Amino acid sequence: MESYGKILLIAMPAFFVLVLFEKFWGVWKGNDTVPVNDMISSLSSGITNVTKDVLGLSIVIISYDWLFSKFAIFQIEATWVVYVIAFFALDFAGYWTHRIAHEYNLFWNNHIIHHSSEEFNLACALRQSISSIVKIFAVFLIPAAFFGVPPQVIAIVAPLHLFAQFWYHTRHIGKMGFLEKIIVTPSHHRVHHAINPEYLDKNYGQIFIFWDRWFGTYQEEQDDIPAVYGVTRPVRTWNPIKINFMHLWLLIKDAWRTKNWADKFKIWFMPLGWRPEDVAEKYPVNKISDVYNFEKYNPFLSKGMLVWSFAQLIVLLLLLSYLFGNISSIGAPDIFFYGGFVFLTVFAYTELMDRNPNAWAWELLKSAYAFYFIFTTGDWFGLNQFLPGSLYVFAAYLVVSSLFSIWFSFKKESLQLAN
Repeated sequence: MESYGKILLIAMPAFFVLVLFEKFWGVWKGNDTVPVNDMISSLSSGITNVTKDVLGLSIVIISYDWLFSKFAIFQIEATWVVYVIAFFALDFAGYWTHRIAHEYNLFWNNHIIHHSSEEFNLACALRQSISSIVKIFAVFLIPAAFFGVPPQVIAIVAPLHLFAQFWYHTRHIGKMGFLEKIIVTPSHHRVHHAINPEYLDKNYGQIFIFWDRWFGTYQEEQDDIPAVYGVTRPVRTWNPIKINFMHLWLLIKDAWRTKNWADKFKIWFMPLGWRPEDVAEKYPVNKISDVYNFEKYNPFLSKGMLVWSFAQLIVLLLLLSYLFGNISSIGAPDIFFYGGFVFLTVFAYTELMDRNPNAWAWELLKSAYAFYFIFTTGDWFGLNQFLPGSLYVFAAYLVVSSLFSIWFSFKKESLQLAN
């Protein structure tokens, strides 16, 4: 938990700078692929994901440590060769968990957030799940455990393998020659994120593309078929917390509504998109039929609103850095209360971006939540001791944030008319 938080103190600003670089590069080249509203939503999703992971808010049914203790028939040292083997093992496991997420109803809920953007850029890489509470990843690492790859090797290689999947989420890099046959490139991953019928459910590889070639899921990007991004059932919200659970909510409603008892259980493990016939007929859902002719989600936001939303993101990133850098001193259960504030903040300002007329209420709830801890403890989880005077700045932020949120919420009609 603490070590991962320390890694993120370096990784978060690095990713943020790269996302901004892609934004400015696109503007300079006349091909901006990073709308500000989409970028804020994606980065906010990344914030919720890393908060969940650092706080350990997941259940591991089978851990790699347990597999190693039960199945290892060799005891090998952590040499560079072992690290390479571990990297390949992780990528093989990643291919299958990724493929399963696309092919079965239940597991798609853990992955929908990553495909929810109707753009394709580096920020999209940070759209990661908070709904993947139960981890099954280690099951696919049985071969690595069998051959004795030490758990500490997996612990080091896993974050490197994850971070290495960031760079290819871009439209600014074309095909890469002979590398197209070996590693996953931006061209391959553009296909994966596309909803064109020709591209759908292809290129599951995370680092190496040969898994897709071997298992029949490879598709090359075609010049005459421009990729269209998103999901076939549009999410139509900037709120990453809502996106994380909307597919699960649909499954729950469908399982409840169907009169066929077999379907109530079958729906969870059927191919992605399957719905009971009686429910599909009575409760149709919006699905894109023509990928080249649909309206992207883009509610009007004034420049002031965009600037304010971006400012909220920056403040939250600073507060999150404090949490990750001081996990031990904050301690449990306070780190979980702090995490609650992070989630409330993201929910509040993305609801405002969605032009939800009740967004101000979420903002007031966030501020009341924070002031409760300030008044009962005289500090914000040690922030004022860490940086004297910062508590007053934080309290002022809460007040200003509430006022701005109320103002923007009640200015909704005039803003829409201005558009």
